[in-house]
Amino acid sequence: MSRYRKLAVLLLAHGSPNSVDDVPEFLLRVTGGRPLPFEAIKEVSHRYAAIGKSPLTELTLKQAELLAQEIGMPVYVGMRNWHPFVAQALGQMQADGIGHAVVICLAPHNSRTSVGLYRKSLEQSTDPGMTLDFVESWHDQAQLIQAFAEKLKSGLEQVKLESTKQVPVIFTAHSVPERTVLDGDPYATQAKQTAALVAAAAGLQPQDWNFAFQSQGMSGGPWLGPTVEETITRLKQSGHSGVFMQPIGFLCDHVEILYDIDILFKKIAEEEGMRLWRAESLNDAPLLTSALAQIVRSRTAALAEVR
Repeated sequence: MSRYRKLAVLLLAHGSPNSVDDVPEFLLRVTGGRPLPFEAIKEVSHRYAAIGKSPLTELTLKQAELLAQEIGMPVYVGMRNWHPFVAQALGQMQADGIGHAVVICLAPHNSRTSVGLYRKSLEQSTDPGMTLDFVESWHDQAQLIQAFAEKLKSGLEQVKLESTKQVPVIFTAHSVPERTVLDGDPYATQAKQTAALVAAAAGLQPQDWNFAFQSQGMSGGPWLGPTVEETITRLKQSGHSGVFMQPIGFLCDHVEILYDIDILFKKIAEEEGMRLWRAESLNDAPLLTSALAQIVRSRTAALAEVR
């Protein structure tokens, strides 16, 4: 088979350090070489130490394995900030004779601070003989919405077993600098659209749920809110004794979930005299695999050969 007919998928993700010792080098990659204050590095190291190790890389590789089984074509993984790097994945694809790839960012909402940087990584490393079909966003993909909704409904059923009161839901996505949105970035709008679609699919009414941005940066000016902390306090003042969180901006467990939600936000809720529950992450959920597979199939439907 000629090289230009050999198809594959490339999944792009943020990346995560292998150990606490790797955090300083990892953060330099995240910032593009800009040094961070010692206190910021210390705090990030503390967060990774508190969860032991981020499972992001392991889970992303598992997602790729499941997708490859579903679609019957090679699936590669490239991380922007850690091993396996995007350049390493592209190099392996070139060695394997891949001529065309569907590229999906494991960040469904398009922002120049995430998807835009993934695209930049590709532009810096791309083999000129390989064509790439870059998926800009997939925040409203039907199976993705269904996957989140199933995790939400399952989690709320568990809450009913532990609480006699209905608890409000807080959907979250990672915050970005305010200047990003002022420049026309669609990220915030898309994140809120996902939340609304998931809420509707799970049968929630508008008064049942809230939206907040989490994990604001430690420097660089104002970041998007409202914050989770502010939202928890407001709900407490409204008479609620518990909250249920679902981070719809993330596809698998990592430090922003295992530390920021499970440790930090849970502690903040407890200090307010509240309980905090969280929906399970999608991780290796079959519906996530189906969502990714449907994207690939729709992108390759016009091609004469899929392998």
